[in-house]
Amino acid sequence: MGMNIVIAGAGDMGYHLAEQLSYDNKDITLIDTDREVLEYVASKLDVLTVQGDSTSFEVLQQANVERASMVLCVTTSEKTNIVTAVLAKQLGAKRVMARVRNHSYLNPENVNYFNNLGIDNLISPTMLCSREIFNMIENSSFTEVFDFGGGKLNIVGITLDQSNPLVNQRIMDTKTNPIFEDIRIIAILRDQKTIIPRGSTIIRNNDHVFFISNKKNTESIMDVLGQKKVTIKNVMIIGGDDMALTTALRLEDHFRVTLVNKDKERCKWLAENLSNTLVINGDYKNIELLVEEGLEQMDAFLALTESSETNIITSLTAKNHGVYKTIAHVDTREYIHISHSIGVDSLINKKLVAANEISRYLKKGTVDAVSGIYGVDAEFIQYSVCKTNRLVKKPLRELHFPDSAIVAGVIRGDKVFIPDGDFLLQMDDKAIVLALPEAKLPLEKLFH
Repeated sequence: MGMNIVIAGAGDMGYHLAEQLSYDNKDITLIDTDREVLEYVASKLDVLTVQGDSTSFEVLQQANVERASMVLCVTTSEKTNIVTAVLAKQLGAKRVMARVRNHSYLNPENVNYFNNLGIDNLISPTMLCSREIFNMIENSSFTEVFDFGGGKLNIVGITLDQSNPLVNQRIMDTKTNPIFEDIRIIAILRDQKTIIPRGSTIIRNNDHVFFISNKKNTESIMDVLGQKKVTIKNVMIIGGDDMALTTALRLEDHFRVTLVNKDKERCKWLAENLSNTLVINGDYKNIELLVEEGLEQMDAFLALTESSETNIITSLTAKNHGVYKTIAHVDTREYIHISHSIGVDSLINKKLVAANEISRYLKKGTVDAVSGIYGVDAEFIQYSVCKTNRLVKKPLRELHFPDSAIVAGVIRGDKVFIPDGDFLLQMDDKAIVLALPEAKLPLEKLFH
């Protein structure tokens, strides 16, 4: 008996969720009012579709919500999501989740009201996104940062250039450096392909390399790479919608934030709602203006306007003006894969961030957390070792792990390990596995 999941809303977020979940052999039904969108999705993914308004009983019954283990309400309308979630729960769905915009809904005291209505989780893509941006700026030397076990283990990504000591080395040759006892290369992104490295893999110029380390050794990755740690103080944000506001609110007590927006009225409103942010009214497409407002003194530049193209172009320009860290919000899935090759440090997409967060909730019981990486088709899955099966009787190299997966780290109580082939798992270990899609089924068999 598989898991039945109903997704209301077949936009980017619904599509991305359906795609992620269909890898896991779950039965998925998508509801949307737009027939063309549904036909497109059905041609790409193995899902059932129902055309209609998800707040109508007929449509929900047609989608069999009464048998659903989870109903994800992720249309672009907050009201539709809330009504759909409440009705689906009344009709018998086990769990329901609604995507919301209004931040006051997410105050802990208000979440309670929604729980009383039967809504199990609320999710706000903008809030999640601003959290991720904060994370990227805090750890600005890397393009991506994931932490596991409450920060005991870090996974960071960085693009290597010609000057890097690792370039043209085989992975096995790096082992002579004692630093590599606590740091391991676990994945390489090269020409939009994900490589799970073996000893004989050669690191190339322009590879985007992911390292895992325990917290205190994240610094030593910087040493290996000969990269200087830059502390970020001054941040410029362009944009002015919800995303720019939420991000400025999250950053303004930690950094000196300047926000540039072209609408005068909106600037007044932003200035009233932000306490430590310098709000400037001006056209951010005009680079002279940005330079006048201190672009060249900035350590980070966040392009959060509604236009993906503007965000990418202004980020590249900021880079040319010597800004250390640039992050562009990009709405179009197609662009995300090309970020590393076009020179923007980090691209972020709120729908993907939210879809990753949701698919964490949905993983089987043995799985505690999953993180997707932009442009990488592998994801980190955290499994718990919960039975004394063969997993604890043999060292890792004898366990027949699929080639398309690697055990990146193990959390055991308060200790963390970066295991090699001789490592023995124990009961209650949490194993962090980096897996390509085809490895997921064999892994579930191993850990189940």
